[in-house]
Amino acid sequence: MSEPVDFRASRRQALKLFSAAPMLPLGGVAFLTACGGGNDNTVTPPVTPPVTPPAAANYVSATFTGMAAPTLSTPAAMATTTVGSTLKIAYDDGSATEFKLAYRPFFVTGDQVPDGKGGTVLAGGYVDIYNQPIVDASVPGKERQFFSDSPDGTSLLALPNPTVPGIKGKAVFAVVQFEYNTRDQAGNDTYGRLPSPIAVLTLDQDQTTGKLSLVKYHNVDTTPAHGLWITCGASLSPWNTHLSSEEYEPDANVAAGSAQFKAYSKNVFGSETIANPYHYGHLPEVTVNPDGTGSVKKHYCMGRISHELIQVMPDNRTAIMGDDYTNGGFFMFVADKEKDLSAGTLYVARYDAGYSIDPAAAATKMSWIKLGHATSAEIEKLANTLKASDIMDIVYAVQNGSADAVPLTPATPVDNSFTLLYADGKANWVRLKPGMEKAAAFLETHRYANLKNASMAFTKMEGTTVNIKDKVAYSALQNIQDSMIQGGKGWTAATNIALPKKLAAGGVMAHDLAGSQKDTDGAAIASEWVPTKTHALLVGEDVPADALGNTSNPDKVGNPDNLKFSEKMRTLFIGEDSSSHVNNFLWAYNVDTKQLSRLMSIPAGGESTGLHAVDELNGWTYIMSNFQHAGDWSGLHAKVQPTLDPLVRANYKDRFGAAVGYLTADPVQPSLGAKKKA
Repeated sequence: MSEPVDFRASRRQALKLFSAAPMLPLGGVAFLTACGGGNDNTVTPPVTPPVTPPAAANYVSATFTGMAAPTLSTPAAMATTTVGSTLKIAYDDGSATEFKLAYRPFFVTGDQVPDGKGGTVLAGGYVDIYNQPIVDASVPGKERQFFSDSPDGTSLLALPNPTVPGIKGKAVFAVVQFEYNTRDQAGNDTYGRLPSPIAVLTLDQDQTTGKLSLVKYHNVDTTPAHGLWITCGASLSPWNTHLSSEEYEPDANVAAGSAQFKAYSKNVFGSETIANPYHYGHLPEVTVNPDGTGSVKKHYCMGRISHELIQVMPDNRTAIMGDDYTNGGFFMFVADKEKDLSAGTLYVARYDAGYSIDPAAAATKMSWIKLGHATSAEIEKLANTLKASDIMDIVYAVQNGSADAVPLTPATPVDNSFTLLYADGKANWVRLKPGMEKAAAFLETHRYANLKNASMAFTKMEGTTVNIKDKVAYSALQNIQDSMIQGGKGWTAATNIALPKKLAAGGVMAHDLAGSQKDTDGAAIASEWVPTKTHALLVGEDVPADALGNTSNPDKVGNPDNLKFSEKMRTLFIGEDSSSHVNNFLWAYNVDTKQLSRLMSIPAGGESTGLHAVDELNGWTYIMSNFQHAGDWSGLHAKVQPTLDPLVRANYKDRFGAAVGYLTADPVQPSLGAKKKA
């Protein structure tokens, strides 16, 4: 006699074996049972309905818990990247996972890293236009290739069908640019005297933990862009390219006699006279290839300004641009075609009266002045042939032997055809040459925007980013002083920016975005993402120097610089470039709860850079972060320097090295998708 059949056990086995296959309808199961034979007297065992596995728990929200600022009671924490924050992710089943955050560097500049060909290359190393190493020979007997202590803008991205060998998980890529080198081995200032390197990193993404490991470092050939000049912040375009920057454009009117620019030309081209100042101050774009290499092209039609960081809107055409400058402006570019920045229209903002940095104050309206329309090719052609004197007459106003004396009320140098304006805090008398409007708009953008009556008053407008859901953009004002303050250096009433007092700690401004806007000539602006009014989102607080030397409240933002917004986390990330915090910090600000959380402390004397918030990359979430020039001491650090200097030197190659990396967690990288199984 056969053993009775346990139909439930059989069904469990079937479900186990075919869990990846579609479930059969219940009717099909009943049919198979009936066909098992028998007669009218057969007793059909009851069929247990399939047990539907519980649905995956889905992401609902993210909450950061911040860390305390390090103090001299833990000097080691002040001398390195210190993370004591957590990230709590809540799910729709009521559960939550808390991640303890940490910092993971890919390398410290000056390390030898894999070149993907079985050899190594110097991380952050400088090369000339012929891709040959630039050597620091300032100390005889210690000659070595220059490498940067100032990594900055970083983009993390993935490509279909990557071809880099040696990948065990999935290949992802990071583009990293190196803004400058602070000093040579002898201690001489090298700022702006070396061409900025830019590299593509191929990273192996572990599909179990999300961990990223460097497998290839590729130096991008910058020859097509005439070399790169002081590449600062960066952003990832909606079409997956790295949008770089060139800040503090060289003044073409005096560049030929500038020691800095002549040294730059010598290091790039081997001659002090070859570099052309009009080739710098533009927007480079880097495209990554599936084999881990990259190429760069420079867009000359987006204004020659102190490009810090641009943000392209979801229309793939509109870009707002930070202008890290004294007497800077708020600029916007609208491309002719989607995903193509090589042609378009350049605008600059003019504000109504009443601009305020009080978060409780009403927003201030703005209008947009059209500066011109151009293609990159035609402006590059003009850059190749024109000098500053071909475009405009420029006379520097001098009082008491100084071109930046305050107050400054010089007399007209020639006649009333000249206009008094301020550029980088200095007074200029300027007269536009006939027929040179387009050249001025795109090659002498700061001066031309002044002539067009723009609000050219901002001091160091740095990072920009966008909150798509709320249709709000954000800009960082690294400090609020000088040309923004009534009676300050470079201030004029004509800009409509007239704050009663400075705020050295700076703040973050928010801009409402809308469509159906017209420029000041009455022409329609072809964008649904135009900033229309501005208000203060959060600001720092200046204080008397505390026990460490901080001159702004360390529990509030101080001198915000890098900005990136996470749509899923509803969080604005803020990196500091602070001359008021002894340690700079990386912050997270939730725009719904208004909670500000300190995520990471940068080595004392360093600056938080390279910020990039990635909500999802192959299922994992990342916050990219670098730092610059650890141990770059100033009077702010007088109380801590004796203790911290030897520690920083030991950590970062005698202060010549700086880290490139990201925030990680233990044991796995956070994810904003469905809850991952343990």
